[in-house]
Amino acid sequence: MSKPYLIVSTCGTSLLTNNASAELRKLLTDFANYPKAENLPAESRQCIQDHLDRRNTEFAQEADLRRLADLSAELNGVIRFYDGHLGRSRDQHVLLVTDTWLGESTARIVAAVLERYGHLTEVKRVADLRTDDPDGFRWAMSDLVAWCAETLKGYRAAGYRVVFNLTGGFKSVQGFMQALGMVYADESVYVFERTEHLLRLPRLPVQLDSEAILRSHLAVFRRIAAGLVVREDEVAAVPESLLNILDGQVTFSPWGELVWQEAYRPVYSAGLLDSISPKVRYSNAFQGSVENLTADRMRQINERIDQLARCLEAGESYNPPSLDFKPLQGGPFKGSTHECDAWADQDAKRLFGHYQDGCYVLDRLDKGLH
Repeated sequence: MSKPYLIVSTCGTSLLTNNASAELRKLLTDFANYPKAENLPAESRQCIQDHLDRRNTEFAQEADLRRLADLSAELNGVIRFYDGHLGRSRDQHVLLVTDTWLGESTARIVAAVLERYGHLTEVKRVADLRTDDPDGFRWAMSDLVAWCAETLKGYRAAGYRVVFNLTGGFKSVQGFMQALGMVYADESVYVFERTEHLLRLPRLPVQLDSEAILRSHLAVFRRIAAGLVVREDEVAAVPESLLNILDGQVTFSPWGELVWQEAYRPVYSAGLLDSISPKVRYSNAFQGSVENLTADRMRQINERIDQLARCLEAGESYNPPSLDFKPLQGGPFKGSTHECDAWADQDAKRLFGHYQDGCYVLDRLDKGLH
């Protein structure tokens, strides 16, 4: 039996604009980036809603796949991928849409068609994925990288063949997804200039050496990922393509996010990493207590120490449940005054420490005090 497919389709509004009047097309363009229907003037909102209702009815009743392909770029790509039919009902589809009313509404109509033929669908509305806000758009691209790393790798591990259908959607999104497809998809496809020819781009047999890049700039990347302050003057040696700088504060660019998502797990699993904050240091006893951990537990320790660094630099205003940093109940124990979670499953353990000369010293990894 052949592998099932996960098809990720970028979605635009071609379904609404195709065969629409010039007046209606202008209306759709004017309000393309509005996040909610209620943000529109009442008269314009009603006109667009009437058009949506008509298209929804038309697509629900249309059985001619060629006609559906003519009206929707997204369906055109999917139908061409299936050689003119929609028969593989065990496949799954994710429809990536802009953070807008029209984007989601269009994708819901596409999803209904696919579901009618037995396909499983998910409409993924990506926050800030709008073409009128360049800064927000960059953050959305970074979120897409994180989603690809977390979700698509899982599908591939489960035996799915991942395909990016880039026939629909905005050109800015398509171009970025095509680049991501080289890393996360088995192939990318799109219909060439509204013809019946499906262009297929297989995954390139190359790999980005993300781990080497990360290790070269490890402290900076770890502080960015942990949500700690990184100033512009601290990143002169980091390639510009990996970072975004806004109001003097440094964050990952989409490519920096890709490097991070691809490489941080093996780096964090390899051994105890240096503290990324002057407010956290390690005692010899602590370093000895984590020497023989498994790779997965070592990764959790490094992640927790990064959280602790943020907690201490933020004045304890940041203290998520996974960290749970707090004073020891009943007073000091074996020289330690505070504790936080190391991990909470199986043999749940805690990190113990104390303050000394304005710095928090990690004393040891040990069982919780119960």
